[in-house]
Amino acid sequence: MSHSCWVFGLTTALLPLLIVGASVSEKRYVGMRVVNGVLVPSPPPVDERNPDTGLQKAFPAIIQPDDNPTTPEKVELGRLLFFDPILSDDNAMSCAHCHHPHLGFSDGLPRSLGRGARGAGRERQGGIELTRGAPTLWNTVYNHRQFWDGRAAHLEEQARMVITTPEEVNADPDELVRELKAIPEYRTLFDKAFGGKNGEAITFKNITYALAAFERTLVSFNSRFDRYAAGDGSALTPQEKRGLKLFLSPKTRCNECHGLPTFANRDFKVIGVPNPPDGPKDVPKEGAEKGRGGGPQGAFKIPTLRNIALTAPYMHNGVFATLEEVLDFYSGGGGRGLGLDVPLQDDKIRKFHLTLQEKADIIAFLLALTDESALPEIPERVPSGLPVVRPQVPHLPTKLNINSPELQRLKQMHRRASGLDTPVQAPPRSRGLDGSERAQPRRLAMHAQVPLRGNRQEWTDKAVRATGRVVEVRPGESIQEAVDRAGRNGVVRIYPGTYHENVLVIHHGVTIEGIIHNGKRPVLDGRNLLPDAISGLGNDFTVMNLEIRNYQGNGVVVHKARNVIYRNLILHNTGLYGVYPIECEGVLVEDCKVSGAKDAGIYVGQSRNILVRRNEAFQNVTGIEIENCVNAIVEENDVHNNTGGILVFLLPFNPSKVQDGCIVRRNRVINNNTPNFADPEAIVSNVLKGTGIMILAADNTEVYENEIVGNGTFGVMVVSLRQLFPEPTPLDVEPYPDGNRIYNNTLRDNAKDPDERLKRFGVPPVDLLWDMTGKNNQWQQPDGSRFPPNLPTMK
Repeated sequence: MSHSCWVFGLTTALLPLLIVGASVSEKRYVGMRVVNGVLVPSPPPVDERNPDTGLQKAFPAIIQPDDNPTTPEKVELGRLLFFDPILSDDNAMSCAHCHHPHLGFSDGLPRSLGRGARGAGRERQGGIELTRGAPTLWNTVYNHRQFWDGRAAHLEEQARMVITTPEEVNADPDELVRELKAIPEYRTLFDKAFGGKNGEAITFKNITYALAAFERTLVSFNSRFDRYAAGDGSALTPQEKRGLKLFLSPKTRCNECHGLPTFANRDFKVIGVPNPPDGPKDVPKEGAEKGRGGGPQGAFKIPTLRNIALTAPYMHNGVFATLEEVLDFYSGGGGRGLGLDVPLQDDKIRKFHLTLQEKADIIAFLLALTDESALPEIPERVPSGLPVVRPQVPHLPTKLNINSPELQRLKQMHRRASGLDTPVQAPPRSRGLDGSERAQPRRLAMHAQVPLRGNRQEWTDKAVRATGRVVEVRPGESIQEAVDRAGRNGVVRIYPGTYHENVLVIHHGVTIEGIIHNGKRPVLDGRNLLPDAISGLGNDFTVMNLEIRNYQGNGVVVHKARNVIYRNLILHNTGLYGVYPIECEGVLVEDCKVSGAKDAGIYVGQSRNILVRRNEAFQNVTGIEIENCVNAIVEENDVHNNTGGILVFLLPFNPSKVQDGCIVRRNRVINNNTPNFADPEAIVSNVLKGTGIMILAADNTEVYENEIVGNGTFGVMVVSLRQLFPEPTPLDVEPYPDGNRIYNNTLRDNAKDPDERLKRFGVPPVDLLWDMTGKNNQWQQPDGSRFPPNLPTMK
C-alpha cells in the first residue's frame, strides 16, 4: 500500500454533506442510549406482557462479543475508518464505496465490484465483479450471523474477512497497521478508543472492532409502521394498511419469514432465486455451511425489509430490479415456478395470485418501513486526507404509481439529479456546541428526531386508546371500522347477514362475536377474492359464532399472541387453512366445523399450551395438524373424510425446533380417504390418502382411546423426517421420533384401500406402521396389523 495525502472538498445541490460532529462526548447517537458509558440500541420499549398493540414486538438481543463494548470513542473512530479508502491496498476503496449510506448502506448494483474498481455505489465501474450484492447494514446489529450465507459469526469477523479477501478490499493487515500509525490523528483516536499511547492501540483487531462498533449504531426502528404499531392509527394510509394485511396473510406468507419487529429471520432459506445470465458463477464460501445454521447448500439469509425502499436491486445477486419483480417471483412459486430444479426449496414458497392493486398495496406498506433517523454523517474529510464518497440517489424501488411519501421523495430526488426540478436550496445550517456551523442532514424518511419512547411522545394525541367499548355491526356496516372503534378490550357483536371483508385486529383483549338469531349467524364471505377473513395479532383474542367461507388465503389467522380462543365457527373453502394460530401461547379451538382447506382444516404451529377439542374436520387435505409445538391436547374431535386425519409433525427450518408433548385421545378418525388436493409443491402434498394418525419426527406423543376406522392406508404411523428429507440433506432439527406411546385405541377396517404412492416406500398398508427409527417408542395394541411385525411393547 502506498499513501498520499489528499485535500478534498465537495459541494452539491442534490444532497447535503453531513459534517463531522463537534466532539465524541457531545455527539448524539439517534436510536442509541448510553449505559455505563456503553452505547446500546434503544428500540421502542415494549412491555412483553402488555405491549401497546399486537404489532409491537420486542427486538431480539444484539450479537456482540463481550470484549468489544460499543463506546462513543470506538464509534467515532469506526465511522472515520468506514469512510476512509486507506483500508484498501490501493487507497481507492472504503467500506462506504460498497455500503453507501445514501443507498441503504448497499451499493445500488446487482453484484458488487471489488478490487480494481473505481467510483462508489451506483457509479462504481471496472474491477472484479463479485457473485453477490452488498447487503444492507441497517439493523445488522440484530443479525444472527453476517453475510448472505452467514459465514461470519459477528460484525468483527465480517470486517476482518472483507478487509483481507483478495477479491474485495485486499488489504495486508500489517501494512495497514503501519500506514495508520503514520497518521498522528489516527494514533490519537485509537489510543483514546482502546487505551494506550503513541499509537500502540493501532492493531488489526482494533481496526475491525472499531468498524463493528460503528456498524452497531446503524439502527432503524422509527418508521411510520413503528408509529402505527405503537398506537398511532393515522400513521399508515388505507392502502398501506391493506398492504399490511396482505403481508401478514398466510396467502403471501411474507410475515412467516420476514417477522416482526426486525422484518428479518435468523433462519436461512432456499427459495430458488435464479442466477443472472450475465453474472459470475456463485460458489460456496468457506464457512458457509456452519453459518447457515444447518440450512442446506444454496440457502441464504432472510434479510431485513426495513429501508428496503433504498436498496434496489433485490436478492443476493440483484436479479430483480423492482419490488414488483420480487412479488412476481414469490407469487409465481419461487425458483420452481420458473422451471428451475430446486429440490430443497422452502415449503412456504408456493404459488398465489395477486392483483395489480394488491401488489401496489404490499409495496406501499413496505415503503412505510423506511426510517433513516440514525443516518450517520459522511465526514468532510478523513484523517488520511483521501477523498470520501459523494452523495448519491437510490434506485426507484418500484415502477408503480403509489401514493407514498417515501416514494414521492425519491422521485423528487431523481428529478433534481436529472435537472428536471428546481435546484435544492443550500441545506439549512445549525451551530454546533463548539460554535462551528454544520449542515442539517436531509433524509428520505426521518419521522422523529428521537426514537420512540415509553410515553409515546409524539403521537399520544393521535393514538387509538384502549376503550373497552361494545360495538355492534349490522349488514351494510364495516366490521373493520367496528374493531378499530372498539379498541383495546373491546367487544364487536355482529348481527346475521353477509359481510365481504378481511379484518385486521391489532389491539389486545378483543372479542369478535357473532349473534345467532333464529338459527342464523353472520357470514364473512370473501367471494374467492379476499386473502383472509380475520387476521389477529393481539393477546386475549376471542372469535366465535361466525360462518366464514370462500377466502383465498385462510379463515382466521392469529400471529404471536397469548390466550387465543376459536369457538363455534363454521369455516368452508377458506384457502390453505381454516383455523391458523401460529407462534402463539395458550390456544383453545373448540366446537368448530372446518372443511375444504387445501392444507389443514385446523392447524396450530410453532405454539405451546394448546387444546383442540370437540371439533369436526372433514374434506380437508388434513383434518387437524399440530406442527412444531409444545404441550398440546387434541381430544374428542370428529375427523373424517380428509386425506389425512390427525398429524403431529416436526418440520425443519421453522422458528420452533421441537415438537414435544402432544396428547391425541378420544377422537374419531374415520374414513380419511379423500384424494390429496394440496399444492404439489407443499410438504402436505406428501400425505398419503388413507392416513389416520401420523406422527412425523415428533417426541413424547401419546395416542390413546381413539376410534381409528376405515382409513385406507394406515391407522397410526410413526416415522422419521428422513422419509421426506433423505440423507445427506442438512436439517436444523433432530429428525427421529422419540418417546411416543400408542395404546388402547380401537383399530378397524384400516389399510384396505391404500394410496398408490405407498408402493415406492416398500412397506405394506397396515394398522400400525413404524419406520424403526427413534428411541423409546412403544405400543400396547393387541389387535391390528403391523409393520414391522414385532413393535416394542409398553413396559
